[in-house]
Amino acid sequence: MSDSTPAKPAAPAHPENLSMLAKRRIEAEILGHVYEVLKASHGKAAAMQAIGDAVRRSAIEQAQRFAAQEPQGTSLRTFIEMGQLWQKDDALQRVVHVKTDTAYEFDVVRCRYAEMYREMGLGEIGHLLSCQRDGTFCEGYDPKLKLERTQTIMQGASHCDFRFSYDK
Repeated sequence: MSDSTPAKPAAPAHPENLSMLAKRRIEAEILGHVYEVLKASHGKAAAMQAIGDAVRRSAIEQAQRFAAQEPQGTSLRTFIEMGQLWQKDDALQRVVHVKTDTAYEFDVVRCRYAEMYREMGLGEIGHLLSCQRDGTFCEGYDPKLKLERTQTIMQGASHCDFRFSYDK
């Protein structure tokens, strides 16, 4: 006699188990549609402004949640350790130049986030969906953490130049 009980479907992956790259894909699938609707009804500038504002809010809130989970408080070191979340699934290839308690400087030489947005047809707003999050995330995580960046792969550069500083 065989067991005719149907197999239970696999439980969906919990959002905490998804890589940041997978989370950004899900967000982009939704925000891409929102962008197109807003662009058709209010114009490109208003649509970009709305998407940019929404993503900035999201980045600050996410950073505040991460900061609240730091038992010893935030620092550049805790920020650097947390950065592994954005690198999961080989999402970023980086060359690190400086890594101290007050400075963290690196270049991203391959960005799968940028590749993904372009493949999804969202290259026009990819910088709003990901790149602008970086500096805004710092605001929510720790006001002493600053990012200076002059170029991104998403906007056509050969690499992204991340220069974080931490004012002790």
